[in-house]
Amino acid sequence: MSAEKTIPATLIPGDGIGPEIMDAVTEILDAVGAPFAWDKQLAGMAAVEATGNPLPPQTIDSIRRTGLALKSPLTTPVGGGFKSINVTLRQEFGLYANLRPTRTFVPGGRFDKIDLVLVRENLEGYYAAMESYIPVGDDPHGIATGAGYNSRAECNRIVRFAFEYAVKHGRKKVTLVHKANILKLLTGLFLEEGRKVAKEYEGRVECNERIVDACAMQLVIDPWQYDVIVTTNLFGDILSDLTAGLVGGLGMAPGANIGEKAAVFEAVHGSAPDIAGKNLANPLALLLAANMMLEHVGRDDLSKRIESGIRAVITKRELLTRDLGGNSGTREFTAALKQHLV
Repeated sequence: MSAEKTIPATLIPGDGIGPEIMDAVTEILDAVGAPFAWDKQLAGMAAVEATGNPLPPQTIDSIRRTGLALKSPLTTPVGGGFKSINVTLRQEFGLYANLRPTRTFVPGGRFDKIDLVLVRENLEGYYAAMESYIPVGDDPHGIATGAGYNSRAECNRIVRFAFEYAVKHGRKKVTLVHKANILKLLTGLFLEEGRKVAKEYEGRVECNERIVDACAMQLVIDPWQYDVIVTTNLFGDILSDLTAGLVGGLGMAPGANIGEKAAVFEAVHGSAPDIAGKNLANPLALLLAANMMLEHVGRDDLSKRIESGIRAVITKRELLTRDLGGNSGTREFTAALKQHLV
């Protein structure tokens, strides 16, 4: 492949099982001729051990230069004043949209043929973490308070992102998920802006509304009624893990954090240090995130080849990792997948 056709991208191997699953994913990407020219950088505990900083300046600089990153699970050090690496990345690069597609790959479960997408606002809400204590009597921490905020501009932008995603991907319906019956101002503003945006797409994309607790209930009773869900930060964090549970858990859940100048694609599960180095990890969440990254740069042809291979391996139910009901390891699963790439 010529240098003119390569796409610079930052690669962050991560912690725990991260390097193992990243090796598996890059092996698959190489097998289909993916265009990425990797700039390998550290973050998480691996970065702390090497530099004393969980998110070194050179990693930030790399993402700023490439505007594109693939990230394995990271461990944020406990204590020491270290801020969440994921939150820092979102804020640093304005990654306002968290995109979490949920699709069935392993058939025959309690829920089958799931195909929905959750779009979560990534910068505001209660995750702004404006917290404080109020003393009560002799207890300086007698009351804990937390404040969140939603801005009109960000509410409009995230809902517009969801509708544009629906149009681009042939989706039929967007559901605005809120709690405006109780949080009348905080999520009322989100609902107000959502309705404004929805009017611009009338005739192209249907829109409906759900209160978040009703949405959670319906997702485990009749998830097939949902297509694209868009919601605020905290609700999106909770519901995206719920939807992952419909298709087998976080091991099948890719994620993307998208802004106007950068996009970071990731496996959303943890670093699983207890199985690190044991050839047990399932690389599919990270591989599906890499597929989203291929689609992001316009290489849908390659992502479809990989998805076809994944479905072929899973359908044969041979050489699956343990979390998928098999007895094979990461390397054996990866080798089988390479054999099914067409």
